[in-house]
Amino acid sequence: MKNGLSRGEMESSIRNAIIQFEQEFMGRGPTDVRAFILRDIILIRLKGVLTPAERQLAKSDDGIGMVKQMRQNLISQGRDQLCRQILDITGAETTALFTDIDARIGERIIVFTLDRDVEAVFT
Repeated sequence: MKNGLSRGEMESSIRNAIIQFEQEFMGRGPTDVRAFILRDIILIRLKGVLTPAERQLAKSDDGIGMVKQMRQNLISQGRDQLCRQILDITGAETTALFTDIDARIGERIIVFTLDRDVEAVFT
C-alpha cells in the first residue's frame, strides 16, 4: 500500500484532489464526486460541475459544443498536475487520461489508466 493508505482512504484522497483541481482550474467545485479504484484504472464521477454561465450555454447544441471544448482544453492544461497528484496518492504513473462531460446534466467522467494494478495492494 502506498503511504499505508486503505482503499477507502486512497479513493478519498483522489476525490479530494479532484475537488481541489475543479475549484482551482474550473472555478467551481462539483456538488458530488465519487472515485473508484478498479485494478489499473481510476474512475471518477463528478456531478454538478457546470458554472451558471455554462448552464446557460448548454441550452443550445452549439453551446454544448463550446462547453465541452472549453472543459477539454482546461483538462489538457491541468493534465500534468492531475497526473502528479495521482502518482503521489497511488504510487502509480498515469499512462492515459480520458474525460468527457454531459453538458445537458452537468456530469463529468474522468478515467486514469495506470502503469500497474493499484487494487492488488488491497487484497
